[in-house]
Amino acid sequence: QVQLVTSGGGSVQAGGSLTLSCHISASTFMSFCVSWFRQTSGREREGVAASYTGGGSTFYSDSVIGRFTVSQDNAKRTGYLIMNSLKPEDTAMYYCAARYAYDCNSAAWSRESEYGYWGQGTQVTVSS
Repeated sequence: QVQLVTSGGGSVQAGGSLTLSCHISASTFMSFCVSWFRQTSGREREGVAASYTGGGSTFYSDSVIGRFTVSQDNAKRTGYLIMNSLKPEDTAMYYCAARYAYDCNSAAWSRESEYGYWGQGTQVTVSS
């Protein structure tokens, strides 16, 4: 059974930073494509970043590239979304999602339907 627990949201001023965590409980940590999505009221979830836990490709949406970074701690079985230079438009509920894979796919990493495992959301609020 695979479970994801998301944490680390909060409120910051524009220009600030936050780090979100996604702990994965599974028989192995090294075989997942882990993606981060965000959603605001009335809009579809937007994929913002993805990485393969076994070491491989990373992907970022145009809206966050250069500001957000994905990383992981294998010993803690935790992936991170490090968010710098936050903007008010980054305000959203953030989710981590995972699927078993050999790597993340450039064409599919940001599709909600690709992921069978989801963490609960964590709210990020950026004030101007």
